[in-house]
Amino acid sequence: MQYAIELYYDEKTEEQLYSLAKCVEDAGLSSKFMEWKTRPHLTLACYNDVDEEKCIELMNSFAQTHSKMPAYIASVGMFNDTKTIFASPVMNDGMYQFQRELHECMKGFDTKGWEWYCPNSWMPHCTLALANEDAEDVFYKASDLILHQFRKLAGEFVSIGLVKVTFPVTEVYTVDLGK
Repeated sequence: MQYAIELYYDEKTEEQLYSLAKCVEDAGLSSKFMEWKTRPHLTLACYNDVDEEKCIELMNSFAQTHSKMPAYIASVGMFNDTKTIFASPVMNDGMYQFQRELHECMKGFDTKGWEWYCPNSWMPHCTLALANEDAEDVFYKASDLILHQFRKLAGEFVSIGLVKVTFPVTEVYTVDLGK
């Protein structure tokens, strides 16, 4: 089973990002991202398998020693190879350090094959649309729609969660940050 640890936004920011993703579906362009039934998030790490009980214990300890962080989303971007459209957070040293410390905390779990979610190769993004399985023009139409709808957002990162990467995504456990 594959797992991910995700960083979640405050409720208002989450709703704003969700509405951007929903507008793609509402326009009849693509529904694939909505079908995954996942919350807006940044993926911090992916694992091939975890001991859920041990991971939850480690997440609780980690969350107790880490505070909520500001979340500024200033742009949108695309991965052309996977036809993924995403919102991009403004990154800072604190966020990179947070991700490095999480990986150190979870170092016993297998990340092989998930290099893009490891420290020094992490491309933080909040997926808004997945158009890889749609007609070629859907990616461009969805990109245009999101570009026209997008406005800079400011909020907070407030919790981390463990999910099973299944279709749809299964949320296993979430814990609030709070030092």
